[in-house]
Amino acid sequence: MEKENISRRDFLKRIGVASVTTAGFIACVDGTRDAFTGKVGNTSADNMTFRMNPKSGEKVSLLGYGCMRWPTRPKNDGSGEEIDQDAVNEMVDYAIAHGVNYFDTAPNYVQGLSEEATGIALHRHSRNKYFIATKISNFSPEQQTFDGAVELYRNSFRRLQVDYIDYLLLHGVGMGGIELLEKRFLKNGVLDFLLKEREAGRIRNLGFSFHGDTEVFDYLLSRHDELHWDFVQIQLNYVDWQHAAEANVGNPYVKNVVNAEYLYNELARLKIPVTVMEPLLGGRLSKVPNHIVAKLKQREPELSVASWAFRYAGSLQNVLTVLSGMTYMEHLQDNVRTFSPLHSLTDEDNRFLYKAAELLMQYPTIPCNDCKYCMPCRFGVDIPGIFTHYNKCINEGNVSEANDENYRKARRAFLIGYDRSVPKLRQANHCIGCKSCIAHCPQGINIPEEMRRIDIYVERLKQDVG
Repeated sequence: MEKENISRRDFLKRIGVASVTTAGFIACVDGTRDAFTGKVGNTSADNMTFRMNPKSGEKVSLLGYGCMRWPTRPKNDGSGEEIDQDAVNEMVDYAIAHGVNYFDTAPNYVQGLSEEATGIALHRHSRNKYFIATKISNFSPEQQTFDGAVELYRNSFRRLQVDYIDYLLLHGVGMGGIELLEKRFLKNGVLDFLLKEREAGRIRNLGFSFHGDTEVFDYLLSRHDELHWDFVQIQLNYVDWQHAAEANVGNPYVKNVVNAEYLYNELARLKIPVTVMEPLLGGRLSKVPNHIVAKLKQREPELSVASWAFRYAGSLQNVLTVLSGMTYMEHLQDNVRTFSPLHSLTDEDNRFLYKAAELLMQYPTIPCNDCKYCMPCRFGVDIPGIFTHYNKCINEGNVSEANDENYRKARRAFLIGYDRSVPKLRQANHCIGCKSCIAHCPQGINIPEEMRRIDIYVERLKQDVG
């Protein structure tokens, strides 16, 4: 059932797009040359790997599109930024033509703009060509009332231009512990309402995304016989598999953390499908230190560094889909190649990645996932931009002390890159330590403390002329 014409309609007719089957989408294109871009590569549009939803029997693409990082552009009036809808449309068209059928968004993604942009792009395609996942992101006090949460839920239908939601999640449970879970979903009757919506068919699958306190995770799974969770979304990658708890030792904002291995195994035991977020650990597993890059390239010269992390998550058989927040077409193309089809990792491959994870743990990167939940800062500080630059310099060896032999080069690279990537009025020295951002960080980062630490480091670099 076609609702509206999509862009490139005539083009798609010329290259040929087969009808949807239970095996997914089949685009009849040259197997060595990309039909949209004309670039030569090994993307095979009819080879996307799918996993079956055990409840519905539907085939879900193992690569899912995370809509948290849609591309933006400056507004014409100079008042800020807006989503680049043309670029979003182009990438959604490419994704669907290459078998991607799962799109994950939320009311608060891209500062509240993601759902509408995602809805515009997807509405140009037949409704049976895609699955939409969105969330009840009732983080503010006014949204934690029954009426506030229900209004948020109904607005998602309007923005996404749909009359049912394929996958709905309670967003970010675990943050704030049991007390906040009760306030957001239990005592106000919101979860009971959502269960009735699922029964009525307006929600096809109901689950939750988990961050933080494992007591909440265990509690919700203990009610599985009653609530019948259709899926659960967890952070999973080859570092968090065994090092998530270690990485959060001493963090007062994240309690009772366990490794992803525990989360995954508990869900597999209950036969609850897993959707994976942060397979790249906020992009850090695509920008690992150079000596680790060398080891990965020595093992598989033709594969991107990022593909290792995606293959790791996708190789787990209880995973329904692996989300990637793809801002650029080249990222989308690389990920499509990785999953078309997926070449699962061997036990030897896994052991190799676990050794790489141990090496990564030796580098003091900040566990920022660039989710931008902390933004906007009331004082204009570019929190994720600062963390991204700092982590990049860690990975490239451009954070060092004065007694290191490459100090001069590292000092210059850090300072020049800092001014280029973060405007001076948005740098760490403008943080006043108000702590209002901490409660919004799913990684539990003490943001003001890290800002102060980075600012001290920057000032030391500026003053040191050695």
